[in-house]
Amino acid sequence: MRKLKNEELERLDISEFKAAEKYPIIIVLDNIRSLNNIGSVFRTSDAFLIEKIYLCGITAKPPHNDIRKTALGSTETVAWEYAENTIDVIKTLKADSVKICAIEQAENATMLNDFKPQPNQKYAFVFGNEVKGVAQNVVNASDVVIEIPQYGTKHSLNISVSCGVVVWDVFSKLIVKEL
Repeated sequence: MRKLKNEELERLDISEFKAAEKYPIIIVLDNIRSLNNIGSVFRTSDAFLIEKIYLCGITAKPPHNDIRKTALGSTETVAWEYAENTIDVIKTLKADSVKICAIEQAENATMLNDFKPQPNQKYAFVFGNEVKGVAQNVVNASDVVIEIPQYGTKHSLNISVSCGVVVWDVFSKLIVKEL
């Protein structure tokens, strides 16, 4: 096997990306501290044609060199918006019939492998602070809490890894439904 060169990958350019139909997935970052995590979420969102990212609370916003370092230009492609209060974003999204899914460990959480996204339903996945997770008031306002099954000794994943796992899982379930 031969590795492909970048020019052989047939990726979209910025204008093609912006014009492309997006998947009905929105990412909400609830008080993320790490600029590298934020940049990684942008990059994942670009890779899977995510509709939009909401940066809330202390979550930094582009342009910033440490975000740019991991985003690799995806802050120029993925739509994003800053909001001071995550609950305000949740209320706005709910008013637009978006289903709110907090990614957290909680009582009665739905395991990610059991989560079945419905066609024609838009979802917002909320990822929380690296230490405190998704704020309790945001968990309370969510329609569902989704937990990523884990079987080792650690009790959590890095937020950018969690985002990648959830987005890939939901994306692959939506793609299968389209076929």
